[in-house]
Amino acid sequence: MSAQPHRAEPGARSRVERPALSLSLQLGSRIGEWPIARARLRRWVQIALERDATLTMRLVARAEAIALNQAYRGRDYAPNVLTFEYGEQPGPRDSGPRCTADIILCLPVLRAEARAQHKPLIDHLAHLVIHGVLHAQGYDHQNEHDAARMEALETRLLARLRIADPYAPRRPAN
Repeated sequence: MSAQPHRAEPGARSRVERPALSLSLQLGSRIGEWPIARARLRRWVQIALERDATLTMRLVARAEAIALNQAYRGRDYAPNVLTFEYGEQPGPRDSGPRCTADIILCLPVLRAEARAQHKPLIDHLAHLVIHGVLHAQGYDHQNEHDAARMEALETRLLARLRIADPYAPRRPAN
């Protein structure tokens, strides 16, 4: 009897079983730099991956986020994160299908939300990176059941990073 690797949930794999990741980082105009080290950002992405992925993450200003949201979603506001999932593509050398997506993060919106929610920008960024990576793999929150499933998974993954549940009710400040 041979042992088969077990893949329970994203982030529950050993180092050997970790999905392959090709991650490209981009900066939109008027954005000086990522507010986080590349290695840390890569770790956030990696814990949310269930399969090999080719992802591009772009940090943008409000104007670019609005333009993308208008062009592709028909909505006239700057979202905190936009994920453009391109489905599974063939992987290199018959390694199996790869998740392929662009994830757009709007830095001014993230900063404003973090301030309003009284949480560190880095914690909020980690949450939305994981949120975007889950969308890239087909997770969604269009109905109550799917939203509950996605939120529970995000909460478990963030707990591994010692980041509080972003969906927990906030207590008023004294």
